[in-house]
Amino acid sequence: MNATTSTNTSPATTGAPGLTPVTVIGLGLMGSALAAALLDAGHPTTVWNRSPEKAKPLADRGAHVAATPEDAVAASGLVIACVLDYDALHTVLDPVAEAGALAGKSLVNLTSGSPEQADEMARWAASHGADYLDGGIMTTPPGVGSPEMMFLYSGPEAVFEAHRTPLAALGDPLHLGTEPGLASLYDSALLGLMWASFTGWLHGTALVTSEGTAASAEAFTRIALRWLNGAVSGFLTTYAPQVDAARYPGDDATVDVQIAAIDHLIHAARARGIDNALPELLKATMERAAAAGHGGDSYASVVEVLRGARG
Repeated sequence: MNATTSTNTSPATTGAPGLTPVTVIGLGLMGSALAAALLDAGHPTTVWNRSPEKAKPLADRGAHVAATPEDAVAASGLVIACVLDYDALHTVLDPVAEAGALAGKSLVNLTSGSPEQADEMARWAASHGADYLDGGIMTTPPGVGSPEMMFLYSGPEAVFEAHRTPLAALGDPLHLGTEPGLASLYDSALLGLMWASFTGWLHGTALVTSEGTAASAEAFTRIALRWLNGAVSGFLTTYAPQVDAARYPGDDATVDVQIAAIDHLIHAARARGIDNALPELLKATMERAAAAGHGGDSYASVVEVLRGARG
């Protein structure tokens, strides 16, 4: 059997009885992981990729390999797309849509992009008679299929509920709302949080493992995780309603207090030759908040400075 054919002549009858047939378009690392998770859950799975040799491991596990995007879309009512970018997505699906083959299908787009691209894609799908969900994958390929990993979706709730079972095979499916761009917006925001957290952890690791200390990255990380999971998560849950209400009572630690405290971090890092770009940026942002009248407010008031960059 070569990579462009399959012994499965009827993809809708492959897999566990009664489970939704699903088509996966795009077999990069992530797309292949998505298809594998669906196969593991027993869903009849059809796959297509521009480079058909990538489909062979999935074909060997029972996937039906479609010869063309048209055949792939025709095989299932639920089509999951995960390709390089939106240009690639349109290159694959525009001819299918123009032929009327998307009508009546549900398209779940897990291609990375902006909220604005998701909004445009939802309009495009509707114009071709297809239901549309946009999605954000909050894990790397090895995590696909784990119920601990979040998959974010936005779009019509009825479409989400209709396909909850196959979506749950990929990870924990969370519906954020009906606006198509919400999943992409959350995805970007959560990645920003991840990178800021990673960099803050690495700055702290560099500081405590600097020359002359006996500390290790593993030892620091054990303490850091306790701090993050305890006190820091508590601050977040306290500050969230303050942000929603735009009221920032400074009854725990004010912005002025935080400015004084971060000076100690900057001094310690400078004395040890550690790059201070991140804490200097944080201090400058705090100082802007204080200059805007929030010196006596909680740290949550810094959001007003960040929002001030809009427009």
